[in-house]
Amino acid sequence: MRVSKLFFQTLREVPADADVVSHQLMLRAGMIHQIAAGIFDFLPLALRTKYKIEDIFREEMDAIGGQEVTLPMVHPAELWQKSGRWYQIGSDMARFKDRNDRDMVLGMTHEEIMADLAKKYIKSYRQLPTMLYQIQTKFRDEPRPRAGLLRVREFTMKDAYTFDRDEAGIDAYYPHFYQAYFNIFHRCGIDVVAVKSDTGMMGGRMAHEFMALTDIGEDTLVLCDACGYSANRQVAVFRKPEPPVADQLPLEEVATPNVTTIEALAQFLDIPESETAKAVFMIADIDQPDGKVKEQFVFCVVRGDMELNETKLTNAVKARRLRPATTSEIKAIGAEPGYGSPIGIARERVLLVVDELVARSPNLVAGANREGYHLRNTNYGRDYSADLVVDLVAANDGHACPNCGAALYTARGVEVGNIFKLGTKYSIAMGATYLDENGEEKPIVMGSYGIGSGRLMAVIIELHHDEAGIKWPITVAPYQVILISLATEKTPEVTEAAEKLYADLLAAGVEVLYDDREERAGVKFNDADLIGIPIRLTLGAKGLKNGVVEGKLRRNGESFEFNIATAVDDVKALIAAEIARINATVAPVPFED
Repeated sequence: MRVSKLFFQTLREVPADADVVSHQLMLRAGMIHQIAAGIFDFLPLALRTKYKIEDIFREEMDAIGGQEVTLPMVHPAELWQKSGRWYQIGSDMARFKDRNDRDMVLGMTHEEIMADLAKKYIKSYRQLPTMLYQIQTKFRDEPRPRAGLLRVREFTMKDAYTFDRDEAGIDAYYPHFYQAYFNIFHRCGIDVVAVKSDTGMMGGRMAHEFMALTDIGEDTLVLCDACGYSANRQVAVFRKPEPPVADQLPLEEVATPNVTTIEALAQFLDIPESETAKAVFMIADIDQPDGKVKEQFVFCVVRGDMELNETKLTNAVKARRLRPATTSEIKAIGAEPGYGSPIGIARERVLLVVDELVARSPNLVAGANREGYHLRNTNYGRDYSADLVVDLVAANDGHACPNCGAALYTARGVEVGNIFKLGTKYSIAMGATYLDENGEEKPIVMGSYGIGSGRLMAVIIELHHDEAGIKWPITVAPYQVILISLATEKTPEVTEAAEKLYADLLAAGVEVLYDDREERAGVKFNDADLIGIPIRLTLGAKGLKNGVVEGKLRRNGESFEFNIATAVDDVKALIAAEIARINATVAPVPFED
C-alpha cells in the first residue's frame, strides 16, 4: 500500500476528549473515528490489526477443536426471557420491537442463542464434547463509555461455547481454554495474569479473567508473589487475623458526641479500629419465587478495620443489584445513621448479614442506635444473631495470602478476556438435553469464553508505545515494514530504486507500506513512528550511492544497513526473527483452579 493512497490522516495534537494513551494514539494515527459515545469507525490501519488479532483467535480456537459459526446480533426476546436475563439485566440491554410488535434484543452475549442451537442439533452423548465459536458484533448500552476502545457500546468479540456431558467434562476442557488464552495474548505481544473472578450476570460455578497490568485499569487485582495466588478483588479472600481470646464483658453505653465514623470513634475512645464493628446499610433487589422482585433492607456488619466487599454481599444474598439505604429507610428499621448496630433494630424487617470475623471477635464497640452514643462490649451470639454469617470483606495490601500467609498486594488491571464454567443454567432454561448411553435424558453442561478484539488492540497500545507513538508487535502490526523514500526532484534515481524495492518486497510476500508522498523527511519519520510499523526502511541519495538501505526496529531503535542487492532476503529474515521472538513467549502455563 502506498501512503499517498492510504485512507488516513495523522494529527500532531492530542485530542482533548481522549483521556488514555491508546485512544489518543489511535486517533492521532488515523486508525479510528468516533461517531457517537462508545461507537467507532475502524479505518484501514486499525482494521488490518483487528483482522490479524482475530486470525490468532481462529488459529488457537481451531487448535483445541473449535468450529466457527456466525449467529445473529438480533435476538427474539423470548430466548432471554427463558433464561431470566431479560428481567435481570437493566438498561445495559438494548431492547426494541420489530414491525410486528415483538420484543427483540441486540445481543450483548450469546449464551441463550448457543444453548438454543445446541437444543436443535445435539441429541446424543456421542456428539459431546463440542465447541463452537464466533467473531461477532455485540452491543451493550454502557452508561459511561470512556477510554476509547477500552469501554465501548458496540464491539467485536470472539465468544466460544463448550457443550459437555457433565461437570467432569467441562473440568477437563476448561484448562485447554486457559492455555489457549495465554497463547493468544503472548502471540499478540502482551503479558497477562489469570485471576479468579465473580461469575456476575453470566452465572456458573467458576470464572477466570485475564488481566493486563496497567495503571489505567478499572479492576483491582489481589496478588501474591510468594505462591502465585491471584484474584479479582471482587472475590479475593485472605487469611484473616485471629481475634484475641477474651471473656465477654457486659454491655456499656458510652457518650460519643459528634462521632459518626470508625476513624473518629477509634480516636475518641483511644482503641484500634479492629476493636469496633461497622454498620453498613444497603437495599437489595432480590428475586422472589413468584417472579417478582422485592426490595430488601440488608444490614451488614463488618469489623471496623475492614472494608465491605459489595460483590461478596451481592452473591451472599443473591441480589440482582444493591444500593445504599437512605436516611429515612435506615431510621424506619430503628437504626441511627452514624451510630448503627444490630442491637435493638426491627429485626423482622431486616436481612442481617455479619462478616465471620465479627462473629469471632469479642467485645467490639458498635453503635447504640441513639445519636451521640455507642455501646462497648457487643458480642455476636449474645447480643444479636444474623441471618447469614459469611465472608463479606475486601482484601487489601498487606493482608495475608490465603494459601501461604505472605503479604498480598494490589495492582490495577484491564480485563482482556474471560472464561466461565456455566454449568446447566442455560441448557435447562432452553431445554438443551442429550440422551446418555442408557437412554436417559440429561442437560448439556456449558462453558463460555470471550475476548474482545478492539479492547485487546487498545491494551496492546497501552503496553507498547513511547512518546513518539505506537510500537506494534510484528504479529499484529497493520504492516510489517514501512519503506520511506527520501527522493527529491534532484534525485529521481532514488524514486526508481525505491519503487523497485517496494515491488520486490511485495513480490516476496512482505507486508509493506510505502511512503511515496512528497513530504519532508521529518514528517515521514514522525508518521512512521506514530503509526508504529515494526521495521522502517529508509532509502535516500546517500544510501543509494553506497548501495545500502537503512533499517530500524521501532520497538528498540536498533539500526541496520542492508545491501540493496540482498535487502529483500535480509528483511524477510528480520521479520522471521521478530516473529520468532514473540512466539518464543508462548509456553505451557500451569492451570490454577
